[in-house]
Amino acid sequence: MRRPAYHKLLRPSPKVEKYLGALEAAIMQHLWSVGQGSVREVVEALRSERTVAYTTGMTVMSRLADKGLLAARAERGRRAHEYRVAQTPASYLAAASEREAAGVVARYGEAALAAFAARLAGLSPEQRRRLEELAG
Repeated sequence: MRRPAYHKLLRPSPKVEKYLGALEAAIMQHLWSVGQGSVREVVEALRSERTVAYTTGMTVMSRLADKGLLAARAERGRRAHEYRVAQTPASYLAAASEREAAGVVARYGEAALAAFAARLAGLSPEQRRRLEELAG
């Protein structure tokens, strides 16, 4: 059986999968590549890589909507919802990073800030420039 041309996009990136479960990440990778889709469309696309029950796909996509990664729209005359991407991979990773950093500072206080400062001091000029672009 020939795989769809986008099958490589269904493999979640390690950075995204770190914050999402494997199935959540695969669903998001697919939707980031196509923009929107119904549960049935997403489940069918994922089946080239893994076995996914329709109800499992529906539950996971509903949870991704609850997390703000997807936006659900009821389809007129149908019970199914159309889901569209609500955040880009970059905006999701930025928000996840902010939550993680805030959690570390909340747990370790000034010690965490000192560790962050030490890391910043050790950056190369190119890394520092890229960081300033990201922060700016």
